[in-house]
Amino acid sequence: MLLAGRVHVAVTDRHGGVSGPPYGTRNLGGMVGDDPDAVRANRVAVAAELGVRGIVFMRQVHSADVAYVSEPFGDDAPPLDGVFTTEPGLALASLGADCPAVLVGDPVSGMVGAAHSGRPGTEAGIATALVEAMAAKGADPGAMVALVGPGACGRCYEVPADLRDRVAGRVPSTWSTTSWGTPALDLRAGIEAQLRGAGVGDVRHDARCTIEEEDLYSHRREQVGGRFAGLIWLT
Repeated sequence: MLLAGRVHVAVTDRHGGVSGPPYGTRNLGGMVGDDPDAVRANRVAVAAELGVRGIVFMRQVHSADVAYVSEPFGDDAPPLDGVFTTEPGLALASLGADCPAVLVGDPVSGMVGAAHSGRPGTEAGIATALVEAMAAKGADPGAMVALVGPGACGRCYEVPADLRDRVAGRVPSTWSTTSWGTPALDLRAGIEAQLRGAGVGDVRHDARCTIEEEDLYSHRREQVGGRFAGLIWLT
């Protein structure tokens, strides 16, 4: 999907790969117990479908750490949760199975970034850190367009009351209640607030809830399973 100018985004689903149960079939996560050869084949197939020269996959650790990249990491990815680049044809991936991807592009400066913003990362401000790192390299937050990918929605993401209070104390927009009346977190609302607070005016959403959408992986729903990806790249 064209996000803006030369900035393209895509969100994979669980279909069309070679992984067996319980990861079937297009698992892109390399740290969930799946056959490494199957994961590698799935990643190669996604790159071919997108028409990119490579994909940067991070070793996601729920941090607020961000790095500039010019090539894929290969099998030795460092622990971080945000990457950005000015390299055309290099896709950046954020893996998830309830944690939203944050995909940000500045079509004017020619820079794109991706972040993995689960509950700890949202609390730590990974979306803000990504925008600030891109701005420090010359991107303009006012020219950026962002897509917040699928994740556990605020009507399904049930948490203990003390956890909701703690996270909402740092990111007020995350405060939510499930559809059955118990404490919850709305990460999507919190991420949007962080992006807008960092100066990004155009924030869009793939509003699918991973807990409800069976075409996507969900750790909460499945416990053991794969990871889909939100991807962004420049042409």
